[in-house]
Amino acid sequence: MITFDHVSKVYPGDIQALDDMNLHIEQGEFVFVLGRSGAGKSTFLKMILREEIPTDGVVRVAGHDIAQLKKKEVPYFRRQMGVVFQDFRLIPNMTAYDNVAFAMRVTNVPEKTIRNRVPYVLGLVGLEHKLNAYPNELSGGEQQRVALARALVHTPQLIIADEPTGNIDPELSYEIMELLTAINSVGITVVVVTHEHELVHRFKKRVITIDKGHVVSDIPAGAEYTGGAEE
Repeated sequence: MITFDHVSKVYPGDIQALDDMNLHIEQGEFVFVLGRSGAGKSTFLKMILREEIPTDGVVRVAGHDIAQLKKKEVPYFRRQMGVVFQDFRLIPNMTAYDNVAFAMRVTNVPEKTIRNRVPYVLGLVGLEHKLNAYPNELSGGEQQRVALARALVHTPQLIIADEPTGNIDPELSYEIMELLTAINSVGITVVVVTHEHELVHRFKKRVITIDKGHVVSDIPAGAEYTGGAEE
């Protein structure tokens, strides 16, 4: 699903974000990605989303060499994945239904399909009773569930969650992670970037730690993670 093969990224000013990074994530895996600020996590995500391309090396996502994608191919490539952000990124003057539907309307999906699909995915995240609620009428956890439904609406192969629990209470963080685990259980690859080490301890998934632009630790699923806040 995701392969980084000797990947380096140097930004203008000789800023080295990634340095000979090597990793492979299989289809259907659930992976936590850890690393302190400036470790290279943001660039790692931008490579997967094809917002950046490598200076050296090869990044392959869902069978595509991202550097070889033509500009017109990038939107279709991104439809294979769903992205969940820390700050939800919901449109404030749209209901939960319309926030999710909007992700389909911009890709010209027929309205009949939207009417069937949107209530279904909101039901999957436990919000079938909040279809007509606006973001300011929802709790932080509910807003993140809407964002997760939006990420799921195109039936992606891959979910990228960038600090998905950063703006919600710890108890709700577990609920979001349980949802992501359930999504993963049906074969969708899940990659979660987080600073919340307690979640990593609790869920016992594969843990990749990045530091100074390369992988310094790769703990398999089921193994005991013993890292701490300064990982």
